[in-house]
Amino acid sequence: MNIQQNMSLMEKLAILTDAAKYDVACTSSGVDRKGNGRDMGNCIAAGICHSFAADGRCISLLKILFTNECIFNCAYCQNNCNSDVPRASFTPDEVCELTMEFYRRNYIEGLFLSSGILVSPNYTMELIYQTLYKLRNIHRFNGYIHVKAIPGADPALIEKAGYLADRMSINLELPTADGLKKLAPYKSRTTILKPMRQIQNGITENKNELILYRKAPKFVPAGQSTQMIIGATPESDFQIMQVSEALYRNFDLKRVFYSAFINVNQDSALPMLPGGPPLLREHRLYQADWLLRYYDFTVSELLSDDRPNFNIYLDPKCDWALRHLEYFPVEINRASYHTLLRVPGIGYKSAERIVKARRNTTLTFSDLKKIGVVLKRALYFITCSGRMMYNTKLEENYICENLMADRTQIPKDIRNSGYRQLSLFDSGMLDESTIPQSHIIASEMTASH
Repeated sequence: MNIQQNMSLMEKLAILTDAAKYDVACTSSGVDRKGNGRDMGNCIAAGICHSFAADGRCISLLKILFTNECIFNCAYCQNNCNSDVPRASFTPDEVCELTMEFYRRNYIEGLFLSSGILVSPNYTMELIYQTLYKLRNIHRFNGYIHVKAIPGADPALIEKAGYLADRMSINLELPTADGLKKLAPYKSRTTILKPMRQIQNGITENKNELILYRKAPKFVPAGQSTQMIIGATPESDFQIMQVSEALYRNFDLKRVFYSAFINVNQDSALPMLPGGPPLLREHRLYQADWLLRYYDFTVSELLSDDRPNFNIYLDPKCDWALRHLEYFPVEINRASYHTLLRVPGIGYKSAERIVKARRNTTLTFSDLKKIGVVLKRALYFITCSGRMMYNTKLEENYICENLMADRTQIPKDIRNSGYRQLSLFDSGMLDESTIPQSHIIASEMTASH
């Protein structure tokens, strides 16, 4: 068993929390499990313990790798077998101890557990399953658990883990099979998609079983997600979003996460990025992803072979609206819910409020502001009782110039180059007696209206 015995638990924790920082597929929403008076912890659908940062990031998961040892040589991964980095591995008991002790101290409310490949996929998946089994059945932990399934592992192990986890995810790694072949030759799209399909089928079968037997054990009740690295290979935004659309349609994924490529290995097969990680591109992909999932857009409406990449100066919804001014302005008091979703500055919740509120009154611009509509974007595309908010022109260059003056089109943390993931050990020297109440932040950039 290739697990270090000469490191303290806190030394391992320092290595394996840092090693997990590039895995962004870490989300806690989608499952609701109340405390049962017997086990420790609970899980709330809106987030593990209602704990989200102002930018939407969940901040209450202990996010670690089981091991950063790996038998594979993926060019983009800092933990590949040829990387000269400190190595560490937990035991199942150590992960349980950390989770329970951090939970008792109110540092975290759940666990995100990923891993490198130690010895073999089956060997690693067995260790992960043992960890989940002990947490649920010995330590009686009832909180949220998100675990990475290991491609190539025995389907029986993945199934057993699925009955203990709330969410499972399998990283697609790169958008296309060609990119995977180039940078991760020991991995294949088939070995990744096979367990993804297994989890999808298991979720569907379990839902049918729960209809007949309400007390049947739940299988991955919060669904599955995946992650793609953006910028390591030359795919366009159009290709990337087509892959995401197919994953949502064919595998019923809850989320696709996009991770801006960071060249940590300086491998000759990797692209040089003089401007640093493509964070703005990542942000635009998240915004477009939001449009697919909540706003009834399709990829073909947003991009095409002739326009394969998103406008870096405008969010995808504003960019689409500018290219389709023939649909505007729309009358707020008569437009359908689907039409309202297409208006920049109107989110899906605001659209619902508009439809509900106008049943009893004629809405004005003042009402829209109270409802939550972002009028500095919407005012160019809407009327209230046939009148626009100001005397504006429905002309592409005029509207574009004004929208580009809105600094919120580019996120503040990207403008100021302040993007990074917090660590449990940000406050300084590692000391078990003075672990700060910091939290691991999942680097998910949320989409604006």
